[in-house]
Amino acid sequence: MGMRINTTLPLPAELKAEYPLSKELTEIKKKRDAEIRDIFTGKSDKFVVIVGPCSADNEDSVCEYISRLAKVNEKVSDRLMIIPRIYTNKPRTTGEGYKGMLHQPKPDQAPDLLAGIIAIRKMHIRAIEESGLTSADEMLYPENRSYLDDILSYEAIGARSVENQQHRLTASGMDIPVGMKNPTSGDFSVMLNSVIAAQSSHTFIYRGMDVTTDGNDLAHVILRGGVDKYGTCNPNYHYEDLIRLQAMYGEKHLANPAAIVDANHSNSNKQFKEQIRIVSEVLHSRNYNTKLKELIKGVMIESYLEEGCQSIGADQIYGKSITDPCLGWEDTERLIYKIAEEC
Repeated sequence: MGMRINTTLPLPAELKAEYPLSKELTEIKKKRDAEIRDIFTGKSDKFVVIVGPCSADNEDSVCEYISRLAKVNEKVSDRLMIIPRIYTNKPRTTGEGYKGMLHQPKPDQAPDLLAGIIAIRKMHIRAIEESGLTSADEMLYPENRSYLDDILSYEAIGARSVENQQHRLTASGMDIPVGMKNPTSGDFSVMLNSVIAAQSSHTFIYRGMDVTTDGNDLAHVILRGGVDKYGTCNPNYHYEDLIRLQAMYGEKHLANPAAIVDANHSNSNKQFKEQIRIVSEVLHSRNYNTKLKELIKGVMIESYLEEGCQSIGADQIYGKSITDPCLGWEDTERLIYKIAEEC
C-alpha cells in the first residue's frame, strides 16, 4: 500500500487517563446534558443557540470567546441553551487546506496527529473549566470521537458525511443529541434517512470491536442549505421549507422530531452578515406557526472575536477565522440578546 505509519496513537482510554475530566466538570456536563435532552424531547421550551468559530484554530482565542459567551449566558439562560461551537476537524471539499486543530495544532506547521488529539482534548477541557459551558464538535472521523466522548454535549454530522454508513451507525451509539445535516445537494430524504439510521440499533465494527448500539432517540436534522448542479446556493430556512420538513418528518414517525437551522454555509452563501437576517426570519416563522415552534429547536451561527476571515500567515489577527468568514463579537452579542427576546 502507498501508506506509511508515522506513529502509533494512544488509545482513547489512555489519553483520557492522562488528561482526565475532573469530577466537578463531569457533573457540569451531566447537568447540561440533562437540560439539553429536555429541550430535544419537548420537556423544556428553551431555544438552542450553537455558536462559535467556523474552526477552533487557537486555544487562547477560542477560550476567550467562550468566556465571553458565558457572561452573556448568565443573562439569557432562562430562555436559551447556549452551546459553544468548538469544531476541531475541518472538512475540505478538495482535500486541500487547513483541516483543523486535530490535524494541525499549529496551523502554519505540518500535520501532527498525536499533538493534535492532545491539543483538542486540552482545549475542550479548558473551555469548560473557564466558562462552565460544555460544547459541540463535528464528528468528521467517527473513530476519533472516542477521544472526546466524555466531554461533548452535542455533535454534528456534516453535509459530506451524512450519507456515510459509519457516521450513521456511530451516531446510533451516542447518548447526546447528534445533528444530521442535509447533504450538499439539499436533499431532505437523505437527511431524514440518516436520522432513521441513527435512531435505530445496529451491530458493526467500531475501533476493532464488534459492537451493538441502542439507537439514539435524540438524532435530528440540521438545515444548512444546498447547492444545485450549476453551483447555485439554494437556502432551505424559509417558511415553505420548514413546512415541507415538518410534513416529511411526520411521515417518518421518528422519535423527538427536531431541527436546527444553520444560518451560514449554503443558507447564507457564506455571506456571514446574512446570518443576522436569517436567524430573524427563522424566529418569525416559529412564532407564526406553533407546530414549527415545536419542531425548530435552535439555530447554528458561525461567530468569532473578529468578523470575517483571513489567510494563514505571519500577521494573523487574533480571534479572526482562518476558514469561513464569521460574525464578529459585537454583532454576535446583540444577536443572542435578540434571540432571547423573540424566541
